[in-house]
Amino acid sequence: MRTYARMARRLSVISDLPLLFMRLVLAYGFYLPARMKWSDIHGIGDWFKQLHIPLPYISAYLVGCTEAAGVVLLTLGLFVRYITLPLMFSMVVAIATVHWSNGFAAGDNGYEIPLYYLVMLFTLLVFGGGRIGVDYFLERS
Repeated sequence: MRTYARMARRLSVISDLPLLFMRLVLAYGFYLPARMKWSDIHGIGDWFKQLHIPLPYISAYLVGCTEAAGVVLLTLGLFVRYITLPLMFSMVVAIATVHWSNGFAAGDNGYEIPLYYLVMLFTLLVFGGGRIGVDYFLERS
């Protein structure tokens, strides 16, 4: 048991690295979809209309803004808990409207990747962005 306690103490020095890596992986994951949405926002609105998403054009702008803001805020570690909520909502809608009918596997455009994002976002909602981010320094001042 002492060995475990000693290992836990040593690992606590780097305990914020997983939260940083999670934020950066999520930011990178949202970057291309956000860029794609903004490159053809009207086309995304048309697609949302086909998916029967309410207010499809407004929703396209909201999702595009949310994802773009998520990229910046997650990268900086700024307002992490606030941005996770709309991103989580976006993942739930994506799973329900696009991915669920394809099953789990990512290779079949299933809900695997959005589910991973949802779990990582939930982790950041609960634990925050960690000490390697702007939020930590704002909280300390």
